[in-house]
Amino acid sequence: MPKKRGRERSSRHRSSTARAELSFSVSHMEHLLLKGRYAQRLSSSAPVFLAAIIQDLTSKVLELAGNEAQNSGQRYITPKMVDMAIHNNALLSSLFRMTTISLEAPGPH
Repeated sequence: MPKKRGRERSSRHRSSTARAELSFSVSHMEHLLLKGRYAQRLSSSAPVFLAAIIQDLTSKVLELAGNEAQNSGQRYITPKMVDMAIHNNALLSSLFRMTTISLEAPGPH
């Protein structure tokens, strides 16, 4: 069996984002949690969990907004599509009820 050139990276030298197989930065979440002073102590898994939740929530919103854009015959996701997707989903609507996403009110389809 031929030897591989270069050295393999062990899991010890990989970032926490890569180890968790996430796209959202775990170290950035940790920085925000520490900077925000939400607790005196912070578990090492808390920023990983937060990054995973935000990534999953973002994925769901973009999926629904893409469906809205496709249903209305548009090729791109606009802020209006994101607003409509959140407005039409009961769970997301209750989560973002006090948030303004676009300045256009979603209308009936």
